[in-house]
Amino acid sequence: MTCIFTLSLFTFTCYALDLNNLRASLIKGDYKTAIGEGEKLMAREAHSDELYYLLGLCYLKDGNYLRASDIFEVIIKEFKSSRFKEEARLGLGDAYLLRNDLVKAEEAYRALLKANPNTKLKAQVYYRLSEIGFKKGDVNQGKDYLAKLKDGYPLNPEVRQDQDIWPAGKINSDFYYSVQVGSFSSSINAANLNRKLLANGYPSYIEESAGLTGSKNYRVKVGRLNSRQEAEELDRKLRTQGYPTKICP
Repeated sequence: MTCIFTLSLFTFTCYALDLNNLRASLIKGDYKTAIGEGEKLMAREAHSDELYYLLGLCYLKDGNYLRASDIFEVIIKEFKSSRFKEEARLGLGDAYLLRNDLVKAEEAYRALLKANPNTKLKAQVYYRLSEIGFKKGDVNQGKDYLAKLKDGYPLNPEVRQDQDIWPAGKINSDFYYSVQVGSFSSSINAANLNRKLLANGYPSYIEESAGLTGSKNYRVKVGRLNSRQEAEELDRKLRTQGYPTKICP
């Protein structure tokens, strides 16, 4: 009996150490090593909802969105009372969103809100539903969820991310698409890039916004376009010339 207990304790200790190694690799951004640790645990049939969640997150970060979505689905369907269930729904939505499957991504996010209207992840869900709205051309949805995010969670980090898309005051202005080619904390760097773009014939301009800490951000953008298709064409043209780009609604 003592031998069995000692063996079980040893097995549990090894599992805990391996799980800690997985966490450490995930925190360091070494996703492939973390995946290796996780899959090794899975092969030993040491399955837990935490292991599934961490492994799904690693696959998501590593760009294997299909494998990530499969793992998050397991948590949702097999671990009915998991403490990682809401995070798994968010991860599932992110996996679909990164695959540009907007329909399934939206379904996953809305399922999270339906399961728990007061979820601690509401700000993150609002941000993503706003992004989906703009991507599919539903401007009203995009602006509606952005307004909910800013009104309900003004200090949440997701609000700061939204400022990359919607500078302060733009939410109630006319809607248009643009292509961002640079974001700087230095107005001089922004001005230098803006001059270069103007010299090359691009209708560029600088948008200034304040961060949550009071620091200023200077974003260099090109165009005020009526459709996402026009923005995508401009985006492709700028990328072929070596500019790092991002389409902004």
